[in-house]
Amino acid sequence: MRVVALVPGGIGDQILFFPTLDDLKRYYPNAQLDVVVEPRSKAAYRVSKSVNDILVFDYKDRNSLADWGNLVGTIRDREYDAAIAVGQSWLVGLLLWLTGIPTRIGYQGKGASLLTKTIPFKPSQYAAAVYHDLLQPFGITTPTPELAVNVPKPDIEWANNEQKRLGINDTGYVLIYGGSSWVSQPKALDTIYPVESWQKIIHDFRQKQPDLPVVVIQGPDDEQFVRSLQDSALDIQVTSPDNVGKLTAMIAGANLMLTTDSAPLHLSVAVQTYTIALFGPTDPARLLPKSDKFLGIKSPTGRVTDILPKAVLEKVWGG
Repeated sequence: MRVVALVPGGIGDQILFFPTLDDLKRYYPNAQLDVVVEPRSKAAYRVSKSVNDILVFDYKDRNSLADWGNLVGTIRDREYDAAIAVGQSWLVGLLLWLTGIPTRIGYQGKGASLLTKTIPFKPSQYAAAVYHDLLQPFGITTPTPELAVNVPKPDIEWANNEQKRLGINDTGYVLIYGGSSWVSQPKALDTIYPVESWQKIIHDFRQKQPDLPVVVIQGPDDEQFVRSLQDSALDIQVTSPDNVGKLTAMIAGANLMLTTDSAPLHLSVAVQTYTIALFGPTDPARLLPKSDKFLGIKSPTGRVTDILPKAVLEKVWGG
């Protein structure tokens, strides 16, 4: 069986879709599973264990009819048996209808009339469970499995060497992500927490746990954020993993992850690192599974900037 899934969204959205792909592969081990994702999200599949091929298409670009036609042709040539539409889009429904794929699965709503099998859209659930519902037409109705990733061996080795370089391989460490490089929609969501608030949190750590290193993740767009923390004379270490595998391996080695609503949050959940996440307008129940290991702090105003450092530290120290 050959299946293609059209999955718009950022890296975090892809990671949340991993349990759906993993379960489909578990029930149909000989199936070939391909995905069509935005260019910015291809990197997520470095840590996927279930996908065979990754096709790239920018769903949000001003695509011409020729662009859509090329995608239809590419999908047609691969002769898929089934397709899964993750978004609710009339255009995607039309695209799948034009491909001639016999089984076309998606949510009820926009474009559903062009699909062959639809299921109710239940957005109040944990996002991974919303995606997992799409497997019902395959006869898969089991609970959503936990997020899981498969980190390449070279990335694990890089992280081990990075921990030695930073001198934290024997002590453990607190890992912080507060930048914008790994945020799916930085312009659409209030996900950036102020540097001044991070400074207060780190200062408290240095006072209460002076022997526990604090490591800050620096992505390609986070140089100013990290420099601001360093200029505050805070005793921090900086790590700059250049791919999702290395980032995941560093998160896996941490004692605690502090992060905003971003892709590193979902990677932290996947490797079962104790995590505290800061949310602005988003309901934490949508992006965190129920577990004592993963704590969400929602802004009382819907703006992550309004979360007080004291509220974060109360979660950290169990106050």
